[in-house]
Amino acid sequence: MRIWDEEQLALREGMERWCSSLGAAPAHDTGETGFPFDAWKQVGSSGVMGLPFDPAHGGAGVDLPTTMFVLEALGRGCRDGGLSFSVATTLCSTGVPLQHFGTGAQKDRYLTRLCSGDLIGAHAISEPDTGSDALSMRTSAVRDGDHYVLNGSKSFVTNGPIADVVVVYARTRPQGGPLGITAFLVDTDTPGFSSGRPIKKMGLTSSPMSELYFDDCRVPADRVIGGAGRGYLLLEHVMKWEILCSFVINAGEMQHRFERCLEYARTRTQFGKPIGSFQAIAHKLVDMRIRLETARRWLYDTGERLAAGEDVTMDVAISKLLTSEANVASGLAAVQIFGGNGYTSEYGLDRELANAVGSTIYSGTTEIQYNRISSLLGL
Repeated sequence: MRIWDEEQLALREGMERWCSSLGAAPAHDTGETGFPFDAWKQVGSSGVMGLPFDPAHGGAGVDLPTTMFVLEALGRGCRDGGLSFSVATTLCSTGVPLQHFGTGAQKDRYLTRLCSGDLIGAHAISEPDTGSDALSMRTSAVRDGDHYVLNGSKSFVTNGPIADVVVVYARTRPQGGPLGITAFLVDTDTPGFSSGRPIKKMGLTSSPMSELYFDDCRVPADRVIGGAGRGYLLLEHVMKWEILCSFVINAGEMQHRFERCLEYARTRTQFGKPIGSFQAIAHKLVDMRIRLETARRWLYDTGERLAAGEDVTMDVAISKLLTSEANVASGLAAVQIFGGNGYTSEYGLDRELANAVGSTIYSGTTEIQYNRISSLLGL
């Protein structure tokens, strides 16, 4: 495990202080979308949105493992899982492709305001008929002079109803396979762009999701990220960051949940002694700790190797699979440890469990990760 230096520890402590401040803040102003806009303003002041980005555009310029280290503190300290999810989405879906593939003009236009939290980002990949099969996407982009004209729709877009800018993946060559996909920066006030109503879901309720529609949506050609036909390569890079950053937040949430369960097991008494003295409860806590540490080590080891330029395709899939399944198991164990109290909404474990279930679906389902790993094994 990496030894963190004083600067990295200071960044982490700063995030922990910010989370404490957020916890003491007034009730969220969520508006029609359910999104906590007042808390998002505090996010901008925390510096978390700019962690891995160029200081010339308002970022902190830290590496991926350091970014993960701070985001884990966000997961541990912020009890609004939806807010944390929207943070990771904006940072990874929009900021990362701009940092690594964007032009100077694109960074000047968007990256500074993303780092400050003045812009909310999203990316649009999945479609109603193709789901996670990105290579079968039907949304098209046809060149017309100095513009591309986009037509189609996207589904399950996190931050869709509230985003200011969306990275849209569209097909520019109908028969081009992976090289027929291009990524575009689309301002959400562009004529021909519209978003559907927020979709109700079982967890992460403060992170709104919707469908997006493109009806002869004209996007300037200089909003292509990374060059025409390179969208799939860009997406592969972005998804590695998305998984590592989103799921290290989950590790922080699991850490908080474990600490809470441990304290409850030590102080809740039944039959004259703490429930933690009963083997059934003690073993649940041991399993929670083992799953947490296993997930955490896979995440950080993979982050270190990605930062070093190594091929981590299988490692990312394993990290995602381990962490998401551990998150659900942790949530279920917490409900059992708290017993009747755990089944009540007052203790909040129902929300945590619902959030955890989502982690087995977004960024590639558990089943997709199994298929990917088995394919990489040559099966």
